[in-house]
Amino acid sequence: MAENSREPRIVVIGGGTGLSVLLKGLKKYSSHLTAVVTVTDDGGSSGRLRAELGVLPPGDIRNCLVALAETETLMDKVFQHRFFQEGSLKGHNLGNLLLVAMTEIAGDFISAINEVSKILAVRGKVIPATLEHVALGARMQDGLTIYGETLIRNYNGQIAELFLIPEKCMPVPETLNAIMEADAVVIGPGSLYSSIIPNLLVEGVVDAIKKTPALTFYVSNIMTEQGETDAYSCADHLEAILKHVGVQIFDYVVINNGLLDETRLKRYREEKAVPVQMSLKAIQEMGIEIIQDDLLLKSNLAWHDSEKLARLIINKLGIIRAVKV
Repeated sequence: MAENSREPRIVVIGGGTGLSVLLKGLKKYSSHLTAVVTVTDDGGSSGRLRAELGVLPPGDIRNCLVALAETETLMDKVFQHRFFQEGSLKGHNLGNLLLVAMTEIAGDFISAINEVSKILAVRGKVIPATLEHVALGARMQDGLTIYGETLIRNYNGQIAELFLIPEKCMPVPETLNAIMEADAVVIGPGSLYSSIIPNLLVEGVVDAIKKTPALTFYVSNIMTEQGETDAYSCADHLEAILKHVGVQIFDYVVINNGLLDETRLKRYREEKAVPVQMSLKAIQEMGIEIIQDDLLLKSNLAWHDSEKLARLIINKLGIIRAVKV
């Protein structure tokens, strides 16, 4: 992107909490945001709705819509409300139910998202990675094949290869258009095997990322994740992506170099998670430029600070013209 007053066009790809954190920061700098969100969740409220009603899992979509809402309003709280009392609604999220209801009223999931976006005054667009009812499969290092995101996450073993069921899933065309027109494509932060790689396995997404003139970023997770990336370094995350997509697609990797206090380290050790090691030399050998900064949120969680992370990406766009040679 040339240095001018035009708001940058940014595509973010992922799912879960990490994607929502990034969007909260980026919406302060641009309304030309497109969030491409994974739809393989089969647990919790989303999983129950998916199994009982045959709908796409709405949870990550809902989180992104709220993250991109213009202001914190009562409707934002309504969409995030979860039922805790005993009964059939226990554990369900009201926003998930509203998205399902709006799908029936509007006729399809994309129309439902668009209508909810109007209600929340969303800055940008939220698009499911695919409209097909896709599930995750994983071939494990021990030779076993596991089906379903929740079972994969809970299986005590290392993932060798991830795949989609059906393997050929088509994207929403708007996703590919947004990638081709973007100034930046940002992948992560988020769970490697349940939020990041599934989106990249959808037909055409990696080809669009290869062809786009946009700068491409991978935001490294701060902590490892039990059942997915135990003992993974940042380079291990990148190598897993490369293995699945077959091509190096990143210009930059964004790494937190802020130090976690002992209180947070102890908390995460109890969850069998440790800080992701940088492995800088291995990353440099991949031809990816490293951007380091203290990106920690001041809290009791090892999360990215949404403002710091967004500002880092925006500043990089202001310095370097997004044209690949």
